[in-house]
Amino acid sequence: MHLLVVEDEKSLADIIKKGLEEEGYAVDVAYDGEEGLFMAEHEPSDLMILDIMLPLIDGITILKRIRKAGIKTPVLLLTARDAVPDKVAGLDSGADDYLTKPFSFEELLARIRALLRRDSEVRTSVIGVEDLTIDMATHQVQRGGRWVQLSAREYALLEYMALNRNKALSRTTLSEHLYDHDFDLDSNVIDVFINRIRNKVDRGFKKNLIHTLRGAGYMLKG
Repeated sequence: MHLLVVEDEKSLADIIKKGLEEEGYAVDVAYDGEEGLFMAEHEPSDLMILDIMLPLIDGITILKRIRKAGIKTPVLLLTARDAVPDKVAGLDSGADDYLTKPFSFEELLARIRALLRRDSEVRTSVIGVEDLTIDMATHQVQRGGRWVQLSAREYALLEYMALNRNKALSRTTLSEHLYDHDFDLDSNVIDVFINRIRNKVDRGFKKNLIHTLRGAGYMLKG
C-alpha cells in the first residue's frame, strides 16, 4: 500500500516513514502543507496521514480542498492531545479517523489497517480467499494450511491484490500502490514479483488464485 505522510516535525515524520516501510508500505513524506497538498492532488495514495498544525497550509484546509476536489483517499489526522475542536473540525471536514499525539506505533498500524479495509470486502485483519489466508496484523500467509514465506514487498503486493480480490489491477496501478513516486513505472519488477508469488502461492495446488489478464494486468480471483 502507498501512504502519504504530511508532518512538519521532521524527526517524527522520518520515524513514521521508516516504521511503515519496515511493515512493507511504500511511503512518501511532505514536510509542509503546500507540498502535502500538491502530493495529495497529484500523487495517488491509498491513505494519508495528515498533521493538523502545518506551515504554509494547515491540515484542515488541505482536507477541505482535497474533498472539494473529489479526492476520496482515507485521511488519518494527527492532533494534539487536547485539541478537541481540531478533532471535530477535522471529522466534519471529511477526515476518516484521528490519532492524538503522542501515540504508539502499534495503534497507528491498527488504525491504518482498519482504514485500508474500509472500502474492501474485508472486515477483519484476516483476509480469506479460497484456502488462502492473509493476516494483515502479523503478515503471516497460509495456503491450504501450509505456511507461505514471502518477502516484505511480495507480501505487500499479495495483500493489496487480496484487498481488491476479483478486480483487474494493471501493472501501473500495482506499481503506484507499492512504490513511492520515484519508482520507474516502465520497470518489469511487478511481473517479476507476480511470478515469485505464484511460485509460492499457487504451485502445487489444483486451483490457481493469481491470474494474468491479457492487456489488463493481474487479478487475485476466488
